[in-house]
Amino acid sequence: MSEEHIIVRRDGAVLEIQFNRPDKKNAITNAMYGAMADAVVEAQTNDDIRVVLFTAVGDFFSAGNDIKDFAAQSAGAFDGPRHVGRFLEVVINAEKPIVAAVQGHAVGVGTTMLFQCDLVYVAEDARLTVPFIDLGVVPENASSLTMVDRLGHTRAFALFGLGEPLHGKDAAAWGLANAALPSGEVQPRARAAAQTLAAKPPQSMRLTKKLMRDREALLARMQEEGEIFAERLRSPEAAAAFAAFLTKR
Repeated sequence: MSEEHIIVRRDGAVLEIQFNRPDKKNAITNAMYGAMADAVVEAQTNDDIRVVLFTAVGDFFSAGNDIKDFAAQSAGAFDGPRHVGRFLEVVINAEKPIVAAVQGHAVGVGTTMLFQCDLVYVAEDARLTVPFIDLGVVPENASSLTMVDRLGHTRAFALFGLGEPLHGKDAAAWGLANAALPSGEVQPRARAAAQTLAAKPPQSMRLTKKLMRDREALLARMQEEGEIFAERLRSPEAAAAFAAFLTKR
């Protein structure tokens, strides 16, 4: 099913990774994380690929982690390797540019992954949320670092603590997104930007990105968050939050 829910395609030197689970608001399963991690690794090891582009089918960019997976982990009923950590790590370690086209809404990791991208284009009516506290867990993907660095403490805390959405136009005004556009223009603009990047000298591009990012700090914070996150998944607060969410559905 991961092949159906994650579409990977090439357009010249651009590798596009597309969420394709619109009936579930592009919520990300463990298998989908695995497919995306494999695609990002392929992009980094293939010299013919110079840029990675994330897009989505439907009205949601991504609703974040599939809550059923969270609930299974909370109950100790999840078997096999978890691919989310591998995906987040390979994105942080990526040397080639990553572009995102965000139409509709983004929740949780659907939002935090944008802070690891190099160019972000959002729809004007997009709503970005990070409801980790409401789910009884903590931020992930080094977002307790990246969101504060990019948005400032008070704005980041309002998103985490109050659960306030970040609207598309504000995402551009506050420095998360390069531009907020009408929904139908988001993917074409992102694809054009990806092609422009792909036409630049590749080694110079990779070295410039490396100089602009403190990967060691990002990985260290992600590790710290991940340990606390795993503990919180087994907490009564998280179990109650997941049960309430699944009951509403």
